[in-house]
Amino acid sequence: MRISGKVALITGAGQGIGRAIALRLASDGADIAIVDVNEDNMQAVADEVRAAGRKATTFKADVSRRGDVYAAVDHAERELGGFDIMVNNAGIAQVQPLSEVTPEEVEKILKVNVEGVLWGIQAAAKKFKDRKQKGKIISASSIAGHDGFEMLGVYSATKFAVRALTQTAAKEFASDGITVNAYCPGIVGTDMWVEIDRRFAEITGAPVGATYDKYVEGIALGRAQTPEDVAAFVSFLAGPDSDYMTGQAPLIDGGIVYR
Repeated sequence: MRISGKVALITGAGQGIGRAIALRLASDGADIAIVDVNEDNMQAVADEVRAAGRKATTFKADVSRRGDVYAAVDHAERELGGFDIMVNNAGIAQVQPLSEVTPEEVEKILKVNVEGVLWGIQAAAKKFKDRKQKGKIISASSIAGHDGFEMLGVYSATKFAVRALTQTAAKEFASDGITVNAYCPGIVGTDMWVEIDRRFAEITGAPVGATYDKYVEGIALGRAQTPEDVAAFVSFLAGPDSDYMTGQAPLIDGGIVYR
């Protein structure tokens, strides 16, 4: 197995992409620390990881709180006996015309999508340094981190910010043997896209499902993305085949945005 015996922490691992990443890295041989705000979801994923023959532990944390993220990393090391891979997957969406975004909405999404990634990078890098070992930090950006999308302006800004943090951290931690990369999914069939579609319908008057269908129709490979599609790429970033890669945020979107 590609990362046999490694310990990986995934934030937002209770559902959707985070769950798929947790299960894929477990199948690759890692023991998994599942971090989320929903305890029932976390326990369900932990049971799936254990059923796959790997160790699992859970930790309830709000990634917008720096102390929670540091505590989650300490918990993973203590309970699983090491710490090797940090996946900053947790994030929220926001559908709102720029002209109507409120200060409260901006503060909320910045704290989760930007600060949450920053605290994850900090906590993981500190732990790797304290353990005097190499490590991998992997964060969730988006196609909206390469192109700004209408009605998703502030969300897009947060995902551009993840790319900036990724590039900067890669430069700052390279001499410590820490690689820092991001992944940029497209239209994934998860609860987040259900909510995005609902909000588009509410704002534009489009029928529920129409926005999702419109975006899926624009995918070159002809189908919506699955969480497992994303997890397969994160598996590459977490494994040894990506050891010479750092500071990058590749698109994994089936052909929507081209760079």
